[in-house]
Amino acid sequence: MTVEIVVYNIEAALRAQEGGADRIELCENPGEGGTTPSYGTIELVRQNLSIDVFVMIRPRGGDFHYSNYEFHAMKRDISQCQKLSVDGLVFGILTPEGRIDIKRCKELIDKARPLKVTCHRAFDMTRDPFEALEDCIAAGFDRILTAGQQAQAVKGVELIGELIKKSNGRIKIMPGSGVNENTVAEIVSKSGASEIHFSATAFRESAMQYRNQNIAGMGSDEGSEFKLRTVDPARVRAIRSIAEKHP
Repeated sequence: MTVEIVVYNIEAALRAQEGGADRIELCENPGEGGTTPSYGTIELVRQNLSIDVFVMIRPRGGDFHYSNYEFHAMKRDISQCQKLSVDGLVFGILTPEGRIDIKRCKELIDKARPLKVTCHRAFDMTRDPFEALEDCIAAGFDRILTAGQQAQAVKGVELIGELIKKSNGRIKIMPGSGVNENTVAEIVSKSGASEIHFSATAFRESAMQYRNQNIAGMGSDEGSEFKLRTVDPARVRAIRSIAEKHP
């Protein structure tokens, strides 16, 4: 079983490795579903991790149809990631009609080689998952991250299993979203997946002694400066252990 942990900061990356992860997906902005992290973060993570580091290439939150400016930014981010010696990249581009944009994705994949490339959950926003499967293969992706076109993988597990069968080894299918201690056994046993993607999220208190209680999340109701997101290594080990008992 290959375990990929999605992380949003340097501490979380280190703790994912401590928990025995095989690979991390490095992002920023969990509230947006993940965007491209800073080059400083990528460099420090790469220097301090011995496991595979895959980096999210996503210039903004929202949909997955990008302007020419955004597409150019993605190319530049790929070039920078190659200079920083990461192991893989994660991205996806859609057409307005809800298909994988084969032309643009292939252009980015060709530019990214020899790095490995995963199509992220843009796949779950396509109009037809089996059409999208063939389009991802045609574009050259190595892997698809999917929740079976549902909000959580446990709800889309039947489709995930069908995609694994249809792929017939031509591309890897990795369940993600809502994979945890309570769902991983069902997801793995019903889908037959050999890779899983999850966050093993934990929060820790800030070291700040002085706290301005009038502001949370710099004005946003969703955040707090005094609650820091990280990864629980014990959760990584526990979820892997459950998954490996339910092949």
